[in-house]
Amino acid sequence: MGTEFRPIIDLVRRHEATADRWVTVAVARPGGCEHLSLGLHRDEAMAAADEEYALLLVKTALWLRGGCTLLTADEAVYRWLQRAYAPAGARAFDRAFLSGIYRSPFQVERRQTLPPEGETPASAAARTEGCRIGIDLGGSDRKAAAVIDGETVYTEEVVWQPKTASDLRYHYEGITAALRSAKAHLPRVDSVGISTAGVVIDGEIRRSSLFMGVEQATYDRLGRDLLARAVRDTCGNVPWAASNDGDVAALAGAVSLGRRKLLGIALGTSEAGGYVDGSGRITGRLHELAFLPVDVNPLAPVDPWSGDQGVGERYFSQEGVLRLAGLNGLTPEGETPAEKLRWVQDRARTGESRAIAVFSELGRLLGLTLPWYQRHTGCESVLLLGRVVDGVGGECLVDSCRAALESTGTALEILLPEASQRRVGQAAAAAFLNSTLNSTLKAGAI
Repeated sequence: MGTEFRPIIDLVRRHEATADRWVTVAVARPGGCEHLSLGLHRDEAMAAADEEYALLLVKTALWLRGGCTLLTADEAVYRWLQRAYAPAGARAFDRAFLSGIYRSPFQVERRQTLPPEGETPASAAARTEGCRIGIDLGGSDRKAAAVIDGETVYTEEVVWQPKTASDLRYHYEGITAALRSAKAHLPRVDSVGISTAGVVIDGEIRRSSLFMGVEQATYDRLGRDLLARAVRDTCGNVPWAASNDGDVAALAGAVSLGRRKLLGIALGTSEAGGYVDGSGRITGRLHELAFLPVDVNPLAPVDPWSGDQGVGERYFSQEGVLRLAGLNGLTPEGETPAEKLRWVQDRARTGESRAIAVFSELGRLLGLTLPWYQRHTGCESVLLLGRVVDGVGGECLVDSCRAALESTGTALEILLPEASQRRVGQAAAAAFLNSTLNSTLKAGAI
């Protein structure tokens, strides 16, 4: 179905099998630094392959771990990085995006002594007592949940189109409406948690596709405190916290399933990721799975935002379902991508073979990709959330994913919540954010 999928991990393993020298690249950001080890070759004939491999791994590290500074002592690697991450280089999008997130100029440095590894994580050992509101802000719908002492007493899901709205009042009114709906089902509000697409730092959405239609100058002036104003205007001066939807997906698993070393993946408008480590902590890493390279086929689909080929957003998302549906001879009906997805899901529910094949293929591709995610996170469990895994299609996706994963010889637990929690589970988990997060970086899929 479509072009041949070539998992990046296969290329990496083949390349590293013949490596005869190893180089360290430090990937640094405010509050954290991690070291990336690259397997290279002394043979000059391998220089082009070495460069391709190195840039793929550095891109993965930047979008998974987060960073705005790259440091290495190796001259060749320094030249490759400097060229790729120049203002007009092949990774100009990455450079500009990450500079904006961290509000620091992107830098590539050659340095003999590299900074030590380290980061400041936040605990994910949530408390559940009290009357809490959780909302989940996606690109196609918003969800709200009211929770009393850990029990969800109310949920709602409302279609909205924030990406095309140019007036911030649209976003403000949508968020406050979600908060009011949940508030109406509680005797009081003790705290509010917000899960959102985008990069969140200190309660501020730094970058998000939710505001694609808003001029940057307008957002800088009026949008940065949008969440704070919405909470204050509807719930008063209650404690609140915000995180990206990927971290909240991981938190949902940590809280409800008691898992550690858990990677949460939300397959929705885009692909979001988050991770809870062996100590039950949200690490503060970026986890922008949407921009991670997963398919190294030169004919892989192109992400229209970043301009990169073969990244996760093109596969493990609503867009991935619709793309595969078209390749399989289906023409989904509906005015919005969410409605078109539902059309495909309805066909899968009734047993339409082509629709079932779409979700089975998506699951196969995910199963071939998960070893790549595991290599960089150390995860032992994966929790799948989001509208793409809803219904019969989601069950087909998971079955196919497990089969493909088994074929790779990778030991990894795949978890799918109860049907009632697949779509609203993140909103309910968000209700516990205020007891889990401090002001460290919380970031995930756009």
